[in-house]
Amino acid sequence: MNKKIYLYLTFIGLIGLLFSCQKDETKAVLLDNPIVPTIQSTPDLTLKRANGLNVLEFKGTAVDPGFQASATYYLEACAKGTNFADATLILSDNQDLSMKITVADLDGILLKKFPADKVSSIDFRIRSVLSLSSGTGSYEYSSAAKTVDVTTYGPPTLALTVAGKLQGIVSAADNGLYIGWIYTDGTPFQFTNNDNGKKYGGVLASGDVSCALTENGPAISLPAGAYNMTADVNTGVMKLTIADVTIGIIGDAVGGWDNDTKMVYNFTDHTWNVTKTVTAGGIKFRTHNSWAAVNVAYNPAGHDLNNLYQNDGKTDSQNIDDIAPGKYNIKLYLETTPMKVVFTPTN
Repeated sequence: MNKKIYLYLTFIGLIGLLFSCQKDETKAVLLDNPIVPTIQSTPDLTLKRANGLNVLEFKGTAVDPGFQASATYYLEACAKGTNFADATLILSDNQDLSMKITVADLDGILLKKFPADKVSSIDFRIRSVLSLSSGTGSYEYSSAAKTVDVTTYGPPTLALTVAGKLQGIVSAADNGLYIGWIYTDGTPFQFTNNDNGKKYGGVLASGDVSCALTENGPAISLPAGAYNMTADVNTGVMKLTIADVTIGIIGDAVGGWDNDTKMVYNFTDHTWNVTKTVTAGGIKFRTHNSWAAVNVAYNPAGHDLNNLYQNDGKTDSQNIDDIAPGKYNIKLYLETTPMKVVFTPTN
């Protein structure tokens, strides 16, 4: 009797052990073709400063590898057609395919890669990363890219179009005080506030460096050249102040040391240009009517047109005095390192 009971219990134990082993052998099996996440919807991405605190929502669907798994999701962006070679991370979240971000935060992230106040075609995707508790590694699956036209905004800007170029001065502190550099061909202009569309103008008398600004005031006239500008559009102030910072060429080889000839700025290659007849003598480049800022010519350590020198307040630049007489297109590169100048003979 006792022997039969013993055998019976042993049999039950073996059955239990067998089922236990089968349970222990249960493993997660990855589908041959896991279902990747998708982007279901994107919000309106015409971003505006006035809506900076508004919340945007990107919606997607989860990855399905064929078993219960922990996943982290990343919302990423890149320039259209670049296949996320230089992806920008927008958001990341665990197990949540409703990703939310404010207009201001998204704008700040995108401005690191995309231009302000312009429409950019941007690819978005959701990338999922599966982490397995078994320690066998991780797996990545990404949604198809979704292309969206996105309008970003930069600092508050007073815009103007002169010299065939949209330009602007900005209020970095968003306090109604706008500062910047512009180049004009002499075309009269008004400032346009990019945020609210208000226009500002004024009458700047010849020789003056400031004038009152008024909303919808007359177009402002300035001689062709480059200017540092400060515009205050706060109520009760409304004033424009300018400083002429055009680059000029000067010297007895190009007409004399008593006055410079203004050069023309090229927005494409960021150079200053002029056509002049060169005679025997010296040449330098300076800020129009002043030596205080720019004073560029040969380096005292060696005369090389491809390695010009800016007066540092202690040692002066030296005249460019070895150009053969003739008529030249002169192209000055002040924004390169080193600075240089090219003299191209004209026919």
